Amino acid sequence: MINVVQKAVKGIPLLELTRAELANESLPLVFFYHGWTGCKEKVLTQGYELAKKNFRVILPDALYHGQRQVNGPADGHFLEFWQIVANSVKEFPILVKAYQDQVGIARQQIGVSGLSMGGITTCALLKVYPQITAAVCLMGSPCPVAFARQLIAKLPGMDQLDPKYVDAQLEQLAIIDLSREPQKIAGRPVHFWHGTADEMVPYQPTKDFYERIKDHSYATKVTFTTTQNAKHKVSYATTVEMAQKFQKYFK
Repeated sequence: MINVVQKAVKGIPLLELTRAELANESLPLVFFYHGWTGCKEKVLTQGYELAKKNFRVILPDALYHGQRQVNGPADGHFLEFWQIVANSVKEFPILVKAYQDQVGIARQQIGVSGLSMGGITTCALLKVYPQITAAVCLMGSPCPVAFARQLIAKLPGMDQLDPKYVDAQLEQLAIIDLSREPQKIAGRPVHFWHGTADEMVPYQPTKDFYERIKDHSYATKVTFTTTQNAKHKVSYATTVEMAQKFQKYFK
């Protein structure tokens, strides 16, 4: 049986999933981050598949999402999209320390994964935190500066802003841009999944990133799965593949 416990750690609402018989033991710790306008409950399927592999699984609510909604639904915070990602990056070590102190982390194995916005968060975390052991990015992007530029180009009135101002704002994302310093992968196992018909987060930039780095020594454990004609939705088969990847990485 899988235990699902709703709690708040340092004010961060989350769901914690473990096998019932392992709930009080030190286990590898795996985070899974939901997508834009989603919530921790929407990624329970991913949480279950990970917990079945004997991991302690953490599903946090991102800023302005789920239990953290303020002033209406999350989609009212579109202009704060990157602030939301950056906030998850900032909160990550707080959660890791809390679990290290409370129950321990087996072999210091820490995994991160997520879909869509959660996949973008996954890549950002990889860039910033060397203590992460392994990661799986589902239909996210390791190129936030380029992706943000594409997003804001669609906003009304953007053509009236000074391009230098826009560039300065976008460059603030460089600190979480894995594509700018892919060597930060540093030999860690990382898997990407993306569908070619994704209408929300384009497939090609992520695929191009993989093709650019795959032959470098720091990326020998980086893999990529393409699903032809798949749109912006994670299938159950892809979820199972994600959990199996962590099982392999944490052997």
